[in-house]
Amino acid sequence: MTASPQKSAGIARFAPIVLILAALAAFFALGLNRYFSLETLRDNREALNQWVAASPARALAIFMLVYAGAVAISFPGASILTVFGGFLFGLAVGVPAIVIAATAGAAIIFFASKSALGDMLKGRVTGFLSQMEKGFRENELSYMFVLRLAPVFPFWGVNIAAGLLGVSARSFLVGTLFGIIPGSFVYASIGAAAGAAFDAGKDVSLTGILFKPETLLPIAGLALLSLMPIALKKFQKKSGAE
Repeated sequence: MTASPQKSAGIARFAPIVLILAALAAFFALGLNRYFSLETLRDNREALNQWVAASPARALAIFMLVYAGAVAISFPGASILTVFGGFLFGLAVGVPAIVIAATAGAAIIFFASKSALGDMLKGRVTGFLSQMEKGFRENELSYMFVLRLAPVFPFWGVNIAAGLLGVSARSFLVGTLFGIIPGSFVYASIGAAAGAAFDAGKDVSLTGILFKPETLLPIAGLALLSLMPIALKKFQKKSGAE
């Protein structure tokens, strides 16, 4: 007996999510997560530099594939690769590569979650997700920028939530591509300076740099600027009602 077309379509829409969950489970089962740390960068920095020097283009391509893959399976610690990118390739090459790879990986999980559950959950969520849905309804692109700029929102969580809440592909991709540039630059800068810090016997801390006022204030300013269209829309609606 063959499956009905409706049943086959239902199975197909969930297949990408199942594959992503299986890849994430395998990632942890194989212990690959232990390599995503500053200690790994510190202990293997000379070998990594030699690897890049042997074939820069190949190393960059592999790095971008690994980065996109880590983001696609929603590994929570994928941001540490941004530090690796700054260390290995510097800011001029590293930041664009990071932004492109992160956006590509984010698009994979976004489209997978949107295809599997987006239509089923749209308009039916409660709690924090309902607040996110409200923000997206008011101005998708501006709200997407805010979520990407604010470091308090986990990158992987926003990827999934945006798909579940039916955000348009255009708003998601544009908001992600441009919204992650400031944060990527900050993390990559940590990596670019990590080599000298390690050689001097100093510790490198992500939170210590990310949450400094000189880092947070410009990002917070950009986030507030992104909220302007939403505030303007509310003001115009209120004025029209009056």
